[in-house]
Amino acid sequence: MSNANKVAIVTGASQGIGAEIVNAFRAQGYRVVATARSIRQPDDPNVVAVAGDIGDRATAQRVVDAAIAKFGRIDTLVNNAGIFIAKPFTQYTQEDYAAVLNVNLNGFFHVTQLAIEQMEKNKSGHIVSITTTLADHAVSGVPSVLASLTKGGLNSATKSLAIEYAKSGIRANAVSPGIIKSPMHAPETHEALGALHPMGHMGEMSDIVNAVLYLDSAPFVTGEILHVDGGQSAGH
Repeated sequence: MSNANKVAIVTGASQGIGAEIVNAFRAQGYRVVATARSIRQPDDPNVVAVAGDIGDRATAQRVVDAAIAKFGRIDTLVNNAGIFIAKPFTQYTQEDYAAVLNVNLNGFFHVTQLAIEQMEKNKSGHIVSITTTLADHAVSGVPSVLASLTKGGLNSATKSLAIEYAKSGIRANAVSPGIIKSPMHAPETHEALGALHPMGHMGEMSDIVNAVLYLDSAPFVTGEILHVDGGQSAGH
């Protein structure tokens, strides 16, 4: 199948890495459904924007319905939406806990379940989830229990999905980033954040985009957690 016939869904697509993934898929010829809490419909007729909370199943249903109604299929789902709250464990509030689980876990569960139902009809598809290397390698001074709890869970779920759906022609992989230069991090923090990586600098959004594109073009790769983290997960 040519890329011009392929359809991708990207969550958390309004800015940063998500927006760059949308652009990269369009450059490859994919048609895209892009979703975020607040997102505008672009002029591009081959991109459909769906605004809403991805942790709400109704939003996930609208996203999948839009892909089928507009483009007729779903080939790739990129679970990029995520939030990170850095606090000492005992200072997390119930609201923090609920917010992180809503986006990082509920958002993954609903849209992935609905997308796989459609992929099974074509006996092909690919799920890519953006997680975090902190799930494998905690860093002193970067409190990250909720990130590890949720994104670490997605790493495990990725492997389970890969095995469960291997014979159905559906692959599941994850990209596990280090700290990436994005709107989340003010420029004045870059030097200190870069020093947390063995390579001595932060990653670029293009590093994550290229990893997603690689996995999407690698039909014999499934169940892979691809670390794009400047060596952080390997040790210090």
